[in-house]
Amino acid sequence: MNPKETARKILPLLGGKENIQSAAHCATRLRLVLKDDDKANKAELENIDEVKGVFLSSGQFQIILGTGMVNKVYQALSEEADFSTDTDSSDHSEAIKKKMNPVARVAKSLSNIFVPIIPAIVASGLLMGLLGMMRAFQWVEPESAWFVFLDMFSSAAFIILPILIGFSAAKEFGGNAFLGAVIGGIMTHPALLNPWVLGNQDPSYIEFLGFDVALIGYQGTVLPVLLTVYVMSKFERGLRKFVPNSIDLLVTPFLTVIFTGFLAMLVIGPLGTLLGDGISNGLQFLYDKAGFIAGILFGGLYSTIVLTGVHHSFHAIEAGLLAKFGVNFLLPIWSMANVAQGGAGLAVFFKTKNKKLKGIALPSAISSFLGITEPVIFGVNLRLRRPFIGAAIGGALGGAYVVFTNVVANAYGLTGIPMIAIVAPEGMANLVNYLIGFAIAVVGAFAATLILGFKEE
Repeated sequence: MNPKETARKILPLLGGKENIQSAAHCATRLRLVLKDDDKANKAELENIDEVKGVFLSSGQFQIILGTGMVNKVYQALSEEADFSTDTDSSDHSEAIKKKMNPVARVAKSLSNIFVPIIPAIVASGLLMGLLGMMRAFQWVEPESAWFVFLDMFSSAAFIILPILIGFSAAKEFGGNAFLGAVIGGIMTHPALLNPWVLGNQDPSYIEFLGFDVALIGYQGTVLPVLLTVYVMSKFERGLRKFVPNSIDLLVTPFLTVIFTGFLAMLVIGPLGTLLGDGISNGLQFLYDKAGFIAGILFGGLYSTIVLTGVHHSFHAIEAGLLAKFGVNFLLPIWSMANVAQGGAGLAVFFKTKNKKLKGIALPSAISSFLGITEPVIFGVNLRLRRPFIGAAIGGALGGAYVVFTNVVANAYGLTGIPMIAIVAPEGMANLVNYLIGFAIAVVGAFAATLILGFKEE
């Protein structure tokens, strides 16, 4: 591949450099925000030998080029189109949001908040697994320093989760990230009773303006701090329009923390807790009562939801489940849908006679087994249509099995093979059933795609 020559082929088919509003790239794809998507010639772009797929999703016109090449073509395209490769990622994100509908915009914002927190959640999940193994196999005494320290390390991320969310949410909502962290700190202050250790203990109350306020914290919660920081960011930005620059540093943070702090303790915190508990309990009820039928529906429909971009909001729901129940029973279902896309992609690889399609299908299928599904969905299965349906069938079968066997994870953010790391800590039976579900989803999608067939043209 000649990156410069590829960039020269791509640029006019995008409608020219004047049609590119913003550009970025990920590990495999060019991500472009175009002023007019209709000016891009999708069919001609797909005919370029170096291009493995083209699709429009989440406000971005995306071109699949593959690992290692996408950054070179991006650099060449930036030179051809005269745009800077040093563009602030927040500017690109804002350009994306302007092209989304309101629902997709909310979903994208939630994704931007929770994705950066994934490493902390995954680390805590793995530490909890290690702690569980130490307890189960009696490697050390429960009173030993090893056990005490690892217990502290594993629970820390969930105890300070409101601080992490506060920091990340304030950045996304346009507020001061450190003030967002302060609000999270207020809601997890040591003076407030930690609900994780509440047990049968009743919280103390304090009278304020005629109201009895429970002195209970929000450790491990999601919605209360999310809603509070949203209000904080709006209040802070509104204040800055009226406060003179000479006293802004003193007045704005002072008033923001006081106003938002009281609002969190008196109104938003309690209401957010009720709302979060309602969502979590509702999902738990559906999971318990609908059983494997819920797995069929969620596993079969998840990839279709991915097409809308709404799946970006699921991290917030999963974080709420972890905070409420200590496990995530939704992620194994999502994982079945993702690996099923890989199973359908493998069927396309074995069945097609088209060399270019073979070259796309195999690596993109492997990518889906590692948790990255966009290449196989948009580059292969959705283009051919019936393989996408075959993947939905495999996802439904795998989803039904993992729900029937109560497979859970202790974190969020990982699917496919990497998800083994956050499934294994919940026990050997949990791991074995996850792997069986994985096989059912892949084989089911593979068989369904072969039976349904597809028309390559």
